[in-house]
Amino acid sequence: MSVVIVGATGHLGRLTVEELLERGTPAEGIVAAGRDAGRLAALAERGVRTARVDLDDPATLAPAFAGADTLLLISTSEPGRRVPQHRAAIEAAAAAGIGHIVYTSAPRADDTVLVLAPDHRATEELLAASGIAHTVLRNNWYHENYVPQLHAARDHGEFSGSAGQGRVPSAARRDFAAAAAAVLADPASHAGAVYELTGDTAWTYAELADTLSAVLGTEVVYKDLSTEEHVASLVGAGLDEGTASFVAALDGNIRDGALGEPTGDLRRLIGRPATPIADTLRDLL
Repeated sequence: MSVVIVGATGHLGRLTVEELLERGTPAEGIVAAGRDAGRLAALAERGVRTARVDLDDPATLAPAFAGADTLLLISTSEPGRRVPQHRAAIEAAAAAGIGHIVYTSAPRADDTVLVLAPDHRATEELLAASGIAHTVLRNNWYHENYVPQLHAARDHGEFSGSAGQGRVPSAARRDFAAAAAAVLADPASHAGAVYELTGDTAWTYAELADTLSAVLGTEVVYKDLSTEEHVASLVGAGLDEGTASFVAALDGNIRDGALGEPTGDLRRLIGRPATPIADTLRDLL
């Protein structure tokens, strides 16, 4: 087996490489690819092949993809540019004869109001039209997304948001990496599958405050704001208006139930319970 991981310079990509190695995948069968080759040096020291790829420069893709059986396409982080970047990767995979693509998508991407979803929905459509066998991993929120809340709780005893009573079935980034590695290790068994990957528990922000209280050993309060108040608070903290509005819109999606409830797909793929958010928050301290 030869697998290319596009996005290996990021946290999820690096963890997926580590998970593959722990599963016994030969290092020489993995190509860790990303824009900054220097950030791949630690993986290269473990025998993993590395390649510089830039999805805005399709000419960089052919050498990295040559001879590979499977591609893990970790979604890029630039709204508005994701679709052409993902299209370039899919087209290069087809040209290289790659037989299977695994793609990290967004929760319920084909049927949701989630502000992140349109680019992911379009990419899933590109995959369907490509004729290449593929698997879609719709990753829910990461526990690690809540580092700012952890810091606010530690420093001020409270954090704010506008998610109301909406629930978040988050999971640890390493759990999502383990799921990706499980699929990459035996892609044929997962061809055509769409997995809604969630943690085992969905929590509200008020419940997150209780968890933070237990982790920090001091009372933490969640302050629920209106969307307008949330945007103003974020701008006051230094975010530009566009970013603040985007963050508040995500909380609005949570309030409206866009992240859904636990599905069990993640724990089935990784063969164990998902990591509780309290464990991740303690590690992050």
